[in-house]
Amino acid sequence: MKLMDLDVIVTAPPAPGWGGRYWMLVKVTTDTGIVGWGECYAASVGPRAMTAVIEDVFARHMQGENPENIELMFRRAYSSGFTQRPDLTVIGAFSGLEIACWDILGKARERPVHALLGGRMNDRVRAYTYLYPLPAHDPAQFWTSPEMAAQAAADCVARGYTAVKFDPAGPYTMRGGHMPGMRDISQSVAFCKAIRAAVGDRADLLFGTHGQFSSAGAIRLGQALEPYAPLWFEEPIPPDAVEEMAKVARAVRIPIATGERLTTKAEFAPVLRSGAATILQPALGRSGGIWETKKIAAMAEVYNAQMAPHLYAGPIEWAANIQFAASIPNLLMAETIETPFHDALIKGTIRVEEGYVTPPQTPGLGIEVDEELARANPYTGDGLHLQMQDAPCDYTHGNAFEGGAPAPRD
Repeated sequence: MKLMDLDVIVTAPPAPGWGGRYWMLVKVTTDTGIVGWGECYAASVGPRAMTAVIEDVFARHMQGENPENIELMFRRAYSSGFTQRPDLTVIGAFSGLEIACWDILGKARERPVHALLGGRMNDRVRAYTYLYPLPAHDPAQFWTSPEMAAQAAADCVARGYTAVKFDPAGPYTMRGGHMPGMRDISQSVAFCKAIRAAVGDRADLLFGTHGQFSSAGAIRLGQALEPYAPLWFEEPIPPDAVEEMAKVARAVRIPIATGERLTTKAEFAPVLRSGAATILQPALGRSGGIWETKKIAAMAEVYNAQMAPHLYAGPIEWAANIQFAASIPNLLMAETIETPFHDALIKGTIRVEEGYVTPPQTPGLGIEVDEELARANPYTGDGLHLQMQDAPCDYTHGNAFEGGAPAPRD
């Protein structure tokens, strides 16, 4: 069996675009006619350029190869161009293609992917979700309203979720770590207070920041949140400053989580060695694929760290996350996004039920992709999957991070 054909489908979820402006889906077909699906997580180049990168990585390192030879193909891509170091775009392309290889292997053997990764360790995967506006909420006001956030959290708990994530702490800016405004700290405390009052001890609070703060600023903010006992303080500073993140970890009594912007074991290993985080959040469509992320999970075991696969993409990456999560002993939980479009794209083959996901036993990733739906919703803009603002923190009027990638404005 050999990898023969590739098709890249750039699909845009409908407004408000939970999961990003577009999803890079890959369809790989073997010479025996088996089709595997994968998803490449957001890159720092636009979808047309990323499509060309995916096609190049496939043709250069994978086409004509046996899909079993995951390690060989990874080393080719990792070493491409005399690099042998993490490359966010190249490894992002490889990651989605690698996921498709596992889908193929599972289908060829009539086994779910997790059965090929050491077997089923977890019969259920604990799910968590972002807080999104309820139908009665004003979307423009939701992101700065502790009361609305508390209502959304109570709704999530009523549906069975035991963990909810929110990020009210400030702007999503390209300027690197900044000192939070006092208004941002007060608003963050108000969110934690209101949500904790709404859910009590029925759910964990997951506090996100998207790497927006300086080390000193993250410590100020984190210490202000300690009375509400969040389960994690996510990416409190930019993810490349590992030793600085370790300083934050030592100063704040909230576990640090990081990893959605990291790729391969080479970038996760320093996080573990330094004690910068005890919860790792790899995005499997970026981190190197399923096999590489299994290695990251094994490293994390040695440091008594847990895994919480990240998801801000489409349901094919989610399916890979669930297969991976089913196979590891140090699983904490996995991010989920529930929208009608996510569900329809995989024809309801994986769902959250009472706050948990049951890993499918069907072959491969365990999903059925609605290819016609994917092609019927092409992305026609030129924006990136997620975009950061140029403007700095507003210390006069306050700040708002409008969650995720709402309706495209391009």
